[in-house]
Amino acid sequence: MGDIRRRGAVALGIAGLVAPLTLALGTAPAQAASCTTRTGPYQKQVEKFLGRPVDGRQSTADCKAIQAFQTKHGITPNAGYAGSVTWGVMDLMNKQKAVGNKPNKDGKCPVNKGRIACVNLTLQLSWIQDGSRLVYGPVPVRTGRDGYETRTGLKKIYWRDIDHVSTIYNVPMPYSQFFDGGQAFHSVGLSMWNPPGSHGCVNMTTTTAKKYWSLLKNGDDVFVYGRKPGT
Repeated sequence: MGDIRRRGAVALGIAGLVAPLTLALGTAPAQAASCTTRTGPYQKQVEKFLGRPVDGRQSTADCKAIQAFQTKHGITPNAGYAGSVTWGVMDLMNKQKAVGNKPNKDGKCPVNKGRIACVNLTLQLSWIQDGSRLVYGPVPVRTGRDGYETRTGLKKIYWRDIDHVSTIYNVPMPYSQFFDGGQAFHSVGLSMWNPPGSHGCVNMTTTTAKKYWSLLKNGDDVFVYGRKPGT
């Protein structure tokens, strides 16, 4: 999220990230904390998600696998503990994967608007559809954290700035497409599952933001619904 005043072009410097609904996104590696020997309350669920032996007991190998996942997605502390935050991210990934290629199965995003960008806050997914036809996605996104929630409702893209820089947070917002005040689609160099979320914008990988830039234009509809977990 940022203001809507145009600034000079900035070097993007954000590595291209991978295709939708894969797990290998480009969060900068954090320094690993010491591995914990403690068994977490979600030990079995986390072991199953990571393909580890499901015995519900923390091992050195379990800790290293959990720690690597936490480091990749910016979960702190990254000590390899199978706690609620780590399992919450994994559970969300499972739910996103289960959607498959029918993100609007519940019919909540309007199909009578022509081309429209849909944002499901509950599942942290976005896609573009034209009527009932899926045009692109679904893709994981990172929306507003508690206190900075991405606002719900029907909106329109009203301004686009490919090299936008926020003068509130002094950070690049490449491929910005504003649809509600200072809230916009734009790319970031973080994992889409990096908690706790954005300052209100709909964060995307560079690959996704570029695709949205190519598929949308001023005046296109945006529909945001649901509620982000933890808000």
